[in-house]
Amino acid sequence: MKKLLATAAALALTLPLAAQAEYPEKPVEFVVPWPPGDLEDVLTRMIAEDFQKTYGVPAAVVNKPGGGGGPFPGAVEVANADADGYTIGSFIIAIPVVGPQIGIPELNPDPFEPLGNFLTYPFVIAASGDAPYDDMAGLADYAKGNDVVLGHFGTPLVPTRVTMALAKEMGFSYAADAAFDTLDCNTLASGDVDVINTTLQLILPCLDKVKVLASIGAERIALTPDTPTVAELAPTLDAALWNGLFVRKGTPDDVREKIIAVARETVMSERAQKLAAETGALVYWQDADAVKAQIAKDQETLARISAMLDQ
Repeated sequence: MKKLLATAAALALTLPLAAQAEYPEKPVEFVVPWPPGDLEDVLTRMIAEDFQKTYGVPAAVVNKPGGGGGPFPGAVEVANADADGYTIGSFIIAIPVVGPQIGIPELNPDPFEPLGNFLTYPFVIAASGDAPYDDMAGLADYAKGNDVVLGHFGTPLVPTRVTMALAKEMGFSYAADAAFDTLDCNTLASGDVDVINTTLQLILPCLDKVKVLASIGAERIALTPDTPTVAELAPTLDAALWNGLFVRKGTPDDVREKIIAVARETVMSERAQKLAAETGALVYWQDADAVKAQIAKDQETLARISAMLDQ
């Protein structure tokens, strides 16, 4: 009897280990809270493809555009998922920086843990090629006597806030503005708006038919080297527009490390770096601790911009 009890006890101790499957054992979703086609989508698809090859489980990008709500509805879906690494968010700066401040319960307090940043967008302020101004100074003069409509991805988002703050710094304001899921060549060609702030990727097909008035970020974009940055025009508005991978807080360390290992290798690969050269983007890997420091810095910048806009 004692031998039987000892055997049963030993078996009971091994059962939890046997029952605990090694990650990943089922399909993994990378949630991109935008329509397909932009840089974060393309790079996240590369990561998902490599994840599937490495671990032998299905891995797919799921696009969750939020319309006028920007990326926040998609972020809520990740926030509501289990902290098990099977739902991974591919998020822009606004989700950890702005998300906790705009009254969405699922995003406050911040439910996410960064895995790493992998992209800094070549984000621009652009107008159609026949616009009666060629730069931000010309736009400022024109807008003082004419209505100019701005198209953006969402009012709370960092590029929108930077664009509106730059207008205020230069002594003008947009007569109206509207949010879109996609801001591309068709948006300007339709005449629905006069100026857009968007990623360079979305207007590359018509780059020779538009006027890029400014870029948002610390450095000029290689594909538009003569266009000044917002930081050059207004140093207090310096903000980098990045994208990274995030999971729910509480996701096990070993799970996080498996995702990171693939993502880091993918973004530093030849095909990812070729995409960077073709689009003017910065593609790299920034680890989680550096991302946390970046978020803190960006929160300070956004607070300064918000105070300026509220005056």
